Amino acid sequence: MKMYFVFFAASLVFISCDVRRNDRIADDSLVKEEKQKKQQQERITSALKDTTTVQLIDSVFDFGTVKDGEEVIHSFSFKNTGNKPLVIMTAQATCGCTVPEKPEEPIRPGETGMIKVVFHSKDRVGQQEKTIRVTSNARPEFGVLLLKGVVEKVK
Repeated sequence: MKMYFVFFAASLVFISCDVRRNDRIADDSLVKEEKQKKQQQERITSALKDTTTVQLIDSVFDFGTVKDGEEVIHSFSFKNTGNKPLVIMTAQATCGCTVPEKPEEPIRPGETGMIKVVFHSKDRVGQQEKTIRVTSNARPEFGVLLLKGVVEKVK
């Protein structure tokens, strides 16, 4: 009986050590995630200090009429008209059916950049207007982008 108790106690010790090790691994990933968030925040703060100007080449796209379920893809163009790199921090749409993709690298002075937008029209029958708001280091602020059109029901 004592032998079973000793075996059980030893097994319990080994199992508990493994759990602590897994907790430590999870904690390390949390530390790395927090470090990445802090670095991103520092990048944003630094970018906001170095403001630039931007010119929207196209800020409204009328996709006309599409059938329910079709995807609409459009890239909005803009130009960095300032003398500092243009950093796009966020590009957010008003609806989950519209997905903007911002450039990850800064846009150098004089260069043109694009924000690709994909609109998923499934179950969105009728007149559609989707707004995309962009956060950047441009002053005055980056303009609002608008994607609009009509989605027709499939017959």
